[in-house]
Amino acid sequence: MLKKTFLIIIIIITGKLSHAQTADEVYEKYTDFNLAMLQNEHDKALDLGQQILPDSAKLSPKVRVSFYNGIAKLYEDDSQSIKAIEYYNRVAAAQPNYYVAHRALGYLYIKDISGKPANQVIVDAAYIAKIKKALPHLEKAQACDPDDQTLSLIKLLYRNIKDEKGLNSLPERLNLLKKNCIDILDTQ
Repeated sequence: MLKKTFLIIIIIITGKLSHAQTADEVYEKYTDFNLAMLQNEHDKALDLGQQILPDSAKLSPKVRVSFYNGIAKLYEDDSQSIKAIEYYNRVAAAQPNYYVAHRALGYLYIKDISGKPANQVIVDAAYIAKIKKALPHLEKAQACDPDDQTLSLIKLLYRNIKDEKGLNSLPERLNLLKKNCIDILDTQ
């Protein structure tokens, strides 16, 4: 009985090890993933990205952040906001000054609340919570890459949740946030 149990455990472990990808194989898929993205082969890139995800820890930290950014963009383009938010959050955590991920997060967080009247003050708790999640990301993006539309949206959101203090201190925060902005992820 002990021999059979030991043999079964060995077979299971061997099967798992032979199925796992090596770091070189994962990196090779990552280069194929990037090529598919550059060639606008959305479905192929998404398929490769999903193959890489279970073994993404085998990528170097900087490459992994770049991969997460790419897969987040693919999910965003595929209207899979929840997955896009998950991976953009990983990018923002690893590279807090990379404003491109912050812009995406800000707009994704408010995506499903955009049907509310623009000039109506809203007191719905869920709406306010989503706005408060979106605002720091939108502010970082605005500070690093000023845009009249984003600035107008930020101001509107503060007015909608009746946060005059946040609205009045916005210029000071934007000034502080514009330091150390990153617009391209380094993979080296």
